[in-house]
Amino acid sequence: MMPLQRVKMKSRSQKRVRFAIDPDDMSDNETSGGDPAWHRGDHEVVPVSPEEVQLLEVPNGSHTGSGVSGNNSGLIKKDGQLKSILKNRLETVEHVDNLSVKERRRRHSSADEDDFALLHGRFEKIPLKDFHAEIRAFKDVEDFLSGTQLMLDLQKSGLPQIIDAMVKRLLEKKEVSSQTSLEEARHAIFTQDSVHTLSKTIQGTMTSDESGFDFDQNWICVMCDIPTLTKRHVVIARLNSPANLGSTSQEVQFVILVMAPVREKSTKSSLETARTFATLFLDIDFRHQLLLAESEFEFKQLLHSRTKLLIEEQGLPENRKSHLVLSAFEQEEQEGGTARCPIGQGLLRDFKRRLPHYLSDYKDGIIGNKTIHKVTSTTFFLYFACVLPNIAFGMLNDNNTEGAIDVQKVLFSQCVGGLLFAIFGGQPLIVLLTTAPLALYTKIIFSICEDFDLNFSAMFACTGLWNAFFLFIYVFFNTSKLMKYSSRSTEEVFSLFITFAFSADAIKDTIKDFNKNYHTDACHHVIHSNSSNQNPSLLNNSLTTVSTMTTGNSSNSSVTVSPPGGGIEECLRENSILFLLLMLGTVWLGITLFNFTKTPFLNAGKREMLADYALPVAVLFMSFFGSYIFSEVKMKPFKYKERAQMFELAPLHLLPVGAVFAAAGLGFSLSLLFFMDQNISSALVNAPSNKLKKGAAYHWDLFVVAVINAFLSIFTMPWVHAALPHSPLHVRALADLEDRVDQGHVHQIVVHVRETRLTGIISHVMIGLSMLMLPYPLAYIPRPVLDGLFIYVAITALYGNQLFDRILLFFTEQSAYPPNHYIRRVPQRKVHLFTVLQLIQLLVLCVFGFSPIPYMKMVFPVLLMLLMPIRHKITPRFFEPKFLKALDGHAH
Repeated sequence: MMPLQRVKMKSRSQKRVRFAIDPDDMSDNETSGGDPAWHRGDHEVVPVSPEEVQLLEVPNGSHTGSGVSGNNSGLIKKDGQLKSILKNRLETVEHVDNLSVKERRRRHSSADEDDFALLHGRFEKIPLKDFHAEIRAFKDVEDFLSGTQLMLDLQKSGLPQIIDAMVKRLLEKKEVSSQTSLEEARHAIFTQDSVHTLSKTIQGTMTSDESGFDFDQNWICVMCDIPTLTKRHVVIARLNSPANLGSTSQEVQFVILVMAPVREKSTKSSLETARTFATLFLDIDFRHQLLLAESEFEFKQLLHSRTKLLIEEQGLPENRKSHLVLSAFEQEEQEGGTARCPIGQGLLRDFKRRLPHYLSDYKDGIIGNKTIHKVTSTTFFLYFACVLPNIAFGMLNDNNTEGAIDVQKVLFSQCVGGLLFAIFGGQPLIVLLTTAPLALYTKIIFSICEDFDLNFSAMFACTGLWNAFFLFIYVFFNTSKLMKYSSRSTEEVFSLFITFAFSADAIKDTIKDFNKNYHTDACHHVIHSNSSNQNPSLLNNSLTTVSTMTTGNSSNSSVTVSPPGGGIEECLRENSILFLLLMLGTVWLGITLFNFTKTPFLNAGKREMLADYALPVAVLFMSFFGSYIFSEVKMKPFKYKERAQMFELAPLHLLPVGAVFAAAGLGFSLSLLFFMDQNISSALVNAPSNKLKKGAAYHWDLFVVAVINAFLSIFTMPWVHAALPHSPLHVRALADLEDRVDQGHVHQIVVHVRETRLTGIISHVMIGLSMLMLPYPLAYIPRPVLDGLFIYVAITALYGNQLFDRILLFFTEQSAYPPNHYIRRVPQRKVHLFTVLQLIQLLVLCVFGFSPIPYMKMVFPVLLMLLMPIRHKITPRFFEPKFLKALDGHAH
């Protein structure tokens, strides 16, 4: 048959006739002649006889094969020859049309087996393989370690391609290829060839904070039974990049294929074999190690080691009953039992628990995949997250104490306190920092000293020593055990309060700057002077000087006004506008880079690097932007005065006896703040979702903090304690995260955390060296950049805060609710009621915490302590226990 030639014809009955010799080579437009009805299927098929056809035109053909070519080819001499060809073709087309109509009718009359089918799906919970009791489990692994086919870094992404590659790997073995084929294996693995749905699989499930019940989408075990096989075969593939293999397998990195004979012992069936390997791959830390394996030998060694470990762990008596996850305090009670003298027992247990891991705390900061990169980025994060608040609180303390405590002292306190805790603390991931409540206490002490004519250094030191004394009492009498009554709701209320506190500091600074530079009498006088209704007496009572400096295309104008009351005011509106620009720019750039891993730009490694360095990049870029790009806008740097002597012992002997007892009251209230802040920060760091392995040290950490603050108090240095949200953010910065997709909602879970002391040590050494950069170049960091950092820290602390997530539900359409576990398990009105109760507690804390009356803020630590009895005595009256467990429990 010749290639496509278009033949134009017309019939005597004025009907359009279309004819294509080869429809495969003709376009739709050519076939239809431009008729839209043809494409819609509305055309009418009209039979035409050869006698009704009149030849109008035969275009020149470009082919010289057999058949009709062109009118210049000499092959067609008469019209009769072409009519004869067309007659044969028309008869053939008519016959084909009749067959196609019959075929369509047949397919519509009954469902064809290849096009229509019914699939039956069923989920069944199966128990984990007991490697201690079931001997077959260990034998399966041992047998398959020598014969299992491993495929590391498989370069496939589609499900059919992955399965085909694994089956072909097995078929390379003669004993397999002689018993089965690729087609037979595909038929057993998939439900049908046209729909690539796996017939039988095993997946892990987990309970998470975001979605409750969820599939473990990192791996999948595929199994099938083939009649012609005589023995079992296993293939394990580690994919080069995560693959989407279905709604419950959207981030698969491991695929295990188990092929077994149909007739086999029950202990050797495909299900039992798959259950063995599924139990091994259920552990997320083990899978993380398998991802780092560089050779098949290392991969198999990890499988062997994991099998041995499961045999030992499942054989322990406590694991033979249940698999409950206990809190740190419950573990401590089980470890310690009952002692004759309980004094100091908690401190001793913490020391014994953490001492074996001390060397690994340093080694884990050097060895491991991407560890150097993570430690470096986290060190810079800690440096900027600590040194900038130190400058801000140093300025605040300088104003509150008339220079007795300044930026230099705050930096020294941060360096010494943080360094000592990083070296000697029990949980090195906790970050110590001087905070706004501590600055408030310092201001209250200074006010008392002014009212009663007392020496501030002596009173400050005495209060700090009393605080350390009460902390020692808390430590030796194991009062940190009370924190087992501190539930998730208490931690989240306090965490959200700290977020509001950071945001409030930034907002206050912005309002203060606008009142100083934007909403001034000088600016108002300028506006009035430009008005046609200007009062002449106003101009007589004020002296207005306008100076304009122009450089190139830029200008900086300032207006200086001498008001009637005396003094000089300036109108510097450009300063306030730049203040707002730098603060919001720091927040925007930092948050954008922090969430850069969720964008499609660059590759995964570069996105992660930008996210890790989000805070340093935002601070440095906006500091350069404010100090150099807008260098003509003169922003006031922070106040700095060189101190002649840093270490000056506080003259405690100058305090009268009454002042010592007054300091005891202040110290007790301060110790409650230390106790709650330190332990809540520790609880958030040691939360089960962070998957830390080396254990908590609540008593030991509080003891070290007491010693550090006693030393700082003697030299009138500002106090430090565990900081929120810096401590949880420190954990996140050192963690490897994994994305999980649940009904279109993406959330991240922690896979592995590098529990190291190096980040704390190096960052605080850098803070100590920063004292050499006073006043410059640290003065080049504008104040609005510091406030932008406060807001950045506040916003990033909201990630994972369930209270904030539930607040958003008030403004979210119900159909768009995320599939969190409490949404599935608790009625909606109960969810909202629990959120309202938390908001009431938060409101009370804010009323006292942000009160303009300083002495009202002294009650704040007591209110914080009352959150625990409220949770356990009042809240249960409104909720059933099962609802409280879902709303206020840590998912393990």
